[in-house]
Amino acid sequence: MTKTLKQIIISKEDAVFRMDKHGQWQNDHGPIEHPRVIKYFNSCIRKDDMGYFVHQKTENTEEKVYFSYEDTAIFVVRIRFENDVTLILNNGDTIILDPTKLYTADDSLFAKTANHLIKFNTGTLLKISKYLNEVKEGELFFEWKENSYQVQKLP
Repeated sequence: MTKTLKQIIISKEDAVFRMDKHGQWQNDHGPIEHPRVIKYFNSCIRKDDMGYFVHQKTENTEEKVYFSYEDTAIFVVRIRFENDVTLILNNGDTIILDPTKLYTADDSLFAKTANHLIKFNTGTLLKISKYLNEVKEGELFFEWKENSYQVQKLP
C-alpha cells in the first residue's frame, strides 16, 4: 500500500532564507555560516515550473521551500580540466561544459543548460580565466584544445 505524504509548500515570500548573487545562503541575521547547513541546503536544491526550492522528504512529509535568489540558484563550485571541462555544481550535480553555452553579464560568467542558468563562483571564475581571451574590448573567447568559442552576452 502506497503511503500518502503530507505536502508542505512554503512560498518564497514566506521563506526565512534566500541566496545572494555569490551563492551564499542568507537569512534575516546575515550569512548562514554553518558548513553542514550550507551543504545540506545546496544538496536539496530542486527546480520546477514555480522556480527553485529546497526539497526535504521525511517518512511522513514532503516539504518544498521556494526561496529568493539573485541571478541564479545554481553555481559552479569546482571545475576540472581533463579531456573535457567538468563543472561540479553547488547542488552536487556534475556536468560537462558546452563551450558554446558560455555567457557573460555584469562581469560574471555563466553557462546555460536546458534546465539552468549556472554562475561561476569567484574561485571557478579564476580557474577558467586562464582559458579566456579578450581579443578586443567586449569580445571574449574561451580557448580549449585548439578551439576557440566566442562567449556571448546574456540577453
